[in-house]
Amino acid sequence: QLSCLVKMVTLYGIPKDLDSYPKDLLLFLSPSDYAATGSCRQYFANIGKANLDVLQRESSQRKQLLLEALACLKISNTQINEENAEVLGRLVCDLGEEYIRSSGGNLLKQLSQCESFLPDQEEAIRSVISSGNTTFGPPVAWSAFTLNELSGLIPVFDHSILQKVPK
Repeated sequence: QLSCLVKMVTLYGIPKDLDSYPKDLLLFLSPSDYAATGSCRQYFANIGKANLDVLQRESSQRKQLLLEALACLKISNTQINEENAEVLGRLVCDLGEEYIRSSGGNLLKQLSQCESFLPDQEEAIRSVISSGNTTFGPPVAWSAFTLNELSGLIPVFDHSILQKVPK
Protein backbone atom coordinates (compact mmCIF):
# COMPACT_ATOMS: atom_id res chain seq x y z
CA GLN A 1 0.00 0.00 0.00
CA LEU A 2 2.78 2.42 0.90
CA SER A 3 4.73 1.83 -2.32
CA CYS A 4 1.50 2.41 -4.27
CA LEU A 5 0.86 5.60 -2.29
CA VAL A 6 4.39 6.83 -3.09
CA LYS A 7 3.66 6.39 -6.80
CA MET A 8 0.52 8.51 -6.43
CA VAL A 9 2.22 11.21 -4.35
CA THR A 10 5.18 11.48 -6.74
CA LEU A 11 3.18 11.19 -9.96
CA TYR A 12 3.84 14.84 -10.81
CA GLY A 13 7.26 15.07 -9.21
CA ILE A 14 8.46 15.16 -5.64
CA PRO A 15 6.21 17.37 -3.49
CA LYS A 16 7.95 20.24 -1.69
CA ASP A 17 6.15 19.42 1.57
CA LEU A 18 7.46 15.85 1.71
CA ASP A 19 8.38 16.22 5.39
CA SER A 20 4.68 16.57 6.24
CA TYR A 21 3.89 13.11 4.85
CA PRO A 22 3.99 9.99 7.07
CA LYS A 23 7.59 8.91 7.71
CA ASP A 24 6.81 5.32 6.62
CA LEU A 25 6.14 6.66 3.11
CA LEU A 26 9.77 7.79 2.84
CA LEU A 27 10.94 4.18 3.09
CA PHE A 28 9.85 3.78 -0.52
CA LEU A 29 11.71 6.82 -1.85
CA SER A 30 15.42 7.03 -2.45
CA PRO A 31 17.67 9.72 -0.97
CA SER A 32 18.10 11.13 -4.49
CA ASP A 33 14.30 11.51 -4.79
CA TYR A 34 14.30 13.39 -1.52
CA ALA A 35 17.31 15.57 -2.44
CA ALA A 36 15.05 18.15 -4.11
CA THR A 37 13.39 18.95 -0.78
CA GLY A 38 16.25 18.52 1.70
CA SER A 39 19.56 16.92 2.51
CA CYS A 40 20.28 13.21 2.72
CA ARG A 41 20.90 13.79 6.45
CA GLN A 42 17.36 15.12 6.84
CA TYR A 43 16.01 12.21 4.80
CA PHE A 44 17.67 9.65 7.07
CA ALA A 45 16.62 11.53 10.21
CA ASN A 46 13.04 11.08 8.95
CA ILE A 47 13.66 7.45 7.97
CA GLY A 48 15.01 6.84 11.49
CA LYS A 49 11.59 7.80 12.86
CA ALA A 50 9.70 5.50 10.46
CA ASN A 51 8.44 2.03 11.27
CA LEU A 52 11.24 0.02 9.62
CA ASP A 53 9.33 -3.19 10.24
CA VAL A 54 7.20 -2.27 7.22
CA LEU A 55 10.20 -3.73 5.36
CA GLN A 56 11.39 -7.26 6.17
CA ARG A 57 14.41 -7.27 8.46
CA GLU A 58 16.89 -8.93 6.10
CA SER A 59 15.42 -7.43 2.91
CA SER A 60 17.76 -5.92 0.34
CA GLN A 61 15.79 -2.66 0.53
CA ARG A 62 16.40 -2.33 4.27
CA LYS A 63 20.09 -3.24 3.92
CA GLN A 64 20.45 -0.67 1.13
CA LEU A 65 18.86 2.04 3.30
CA LEU A 66 21.42 1.38 6.03
CA LEU A 67 24.34 1.44 3.58
CA GLU A 68 23.12 4.72 2.08
CA ALA A 69 22.63 6.22 5.54
CA LEU A 70 26.18 5.31 6.58
CA ALA A 71 27.51 6.83 3.33
CA CYS A 72 25.43 10.00 3.75
CA LEU A 73 26.69 10.48 7.31
CA LYS A 74 30.24 9.74 6.15
CA ILE A 75 30.62 6.86 8.61
CA SER A 76 33.55 4.90 7.24
CA ASN A 77 34.38 2.76 10.27
CA THR A 78 32.26 0.96 12.86
CA GLN A 79 32.27 3.76 15.43
CA ILE A 80 29.12 5.88 15.52
CA ASN A 81 28.89 9.02 17.64
CA GLU A 82 25.76 10.12 19.53
CA GLU A 83 24.81 12.75 16.96
CA ASN A 84 24.84 10.24 14.10
CA ALA A 85 23.06 7.65 16.26
CA GLU A 86 20.30 10.22 16.75
CA VAL A 87 20.01 10.72 12.97
CA LEU A 88 19.99 6.97 12.28
CA GLY A 89 17.20 6.43 14.81
CA ARG A 90 15.64 3.00 14.27
CA LEU A 91 18.13 2.20 11.51
CA VAL A 92 20.57 1.27 14.32
CA CYS A 93 18.46 -1.88 14.80
CA ASP A 94 20.11 -3.26 11.67
CA LEU A 95 23.70 -2.49 12.68
CA GLY A 96 25.95 -5.48 13.27
CA GLU A 97 27.55 -6.34 16.59
CA GLU A 98 30.85 -4.72 15.58
CA TYR A 99 29.09 -1.30 15.40
CA ILE A 100 27.40 -1.87 18.77
CA ARG A 101 30.69 -2.83 20.46
CA SER A 102 32.86 -0.06 18.99
CA SER A 103 30.25 2.67 19.50
CA GLY A 104 30.11 1.99 23.24
CA GLY A 105 26.93 3.34 24.74
CA ASN A 106 26.20 5.76 21.89
CA LEU A 107 23.62 3.43 20.34
CA LEU A 108 21.83 2.19 23.47
CA LYS A 109 19.04 4.77 23.47
CA GLN A 110 18.13 3.99 19.85
CA LEU A 111 18.63 0.23 20.28
CA SER A 112 16.05 0.26 23.08
CA GLN A 113 13.40 1.07 20.42
CA CYS A 114 14.12 -2.08 18.38
CA GLU A 115 11.55 -4.86 18.19
CA SER A 116 14.08 -7.70 18.20
CA PHE A 117 17.77 -8.50 17.98
CA LEU A 118 19.97 -11.11 16.39
CA PRO A 119 21.97 -13.23 18.90
CA ASP A 120 25.27 -11.46 18.10
CA GLN A 121 23.62 -8.07 18.62
CA GLU A 122 22.30 -9.21 22.01
CA GLU A 123 25.78 -10.37 23.04
CA ALA A 124 27.27 -7.03 21.98
CA ILE A 125 24.63 -5.09 23.94
CA ARG A 126 25.32 -7.15 27.08
CA SER A 127 29.05 -6.57 26.63
CA VAL A 128 28.63 -2.79 26.31
CA ILE A 129 26.25 -2.62 29.29
CA SER A 130 28.50 -4.82 31.47
CA SER A 131 31.54 -2.65 30.72
CA GLY A 132 29.87 0.29 32.47
CA ASN A 133 31.61 2.64 30.00
CA THR A 134 28.38 4.30 28.90
CA THR A 135 26.59 7.50 29.82
CA PHE A 136 24.34 5.30 31.98
CA GLY A 137 27.30 4.05 34.01
CA PRO A 138 27.63 0.55 35.46
CA PRO A 139 24.43 -1.34 36.36
CA VAL A 140 25.21 -0.96 40.09
CA ALA A 141 24.67 2.80 39.71
CA TRP A 142 21.37 2.63 37.78
CA SER A 143 18.16 4.21 39.00
CA ALA A 144 14.53 3.70 38.01
CA PHE A 145 15.04 6.48 35.45
CA THR A 146 17.94 4.56 33.86
CA LEU A 147 15.87 1.40 33.63
CA ASN A 148 13.05 3.39 32.05
CA GLU A 149 15.48 4.83 29.45
CA LEU A 150 16.76 1.33 28.63
CA SER A 151 13.41 -0.46 29.03
CA GLY A 152 13.48 -1.89 25.49
CA LEU A 153 16.80 -3.58 26.24
CA ILE A 154 15.79 -5.25 29.52
CA PRO A 155 14.83 -8.54 27.78
CA VAL A 156 18.42 -8.71 26.49
CA PHE A 157 19.99 -8.35 29.95
CA ASP A 158 21.21 -11.57 31.49
CA HIS A 159 21.31 -12.55 35.17
CA SER A 160 24.83 -11.13 35.68
CA ILE A 161 23.58 -7.65 34.66
CA LEU A 162 20.22 -7.78 36.42
CA GLN A 163 21.66 -8.88 39.78
CA LYS A 164 23.85 -5.75 39.86
CA VAL A 165 20.93 -3.33 39.42
CA PRO A 166 19.92 -1.80 42.79
CA LYS A 167 16.46 -2.75 44.08
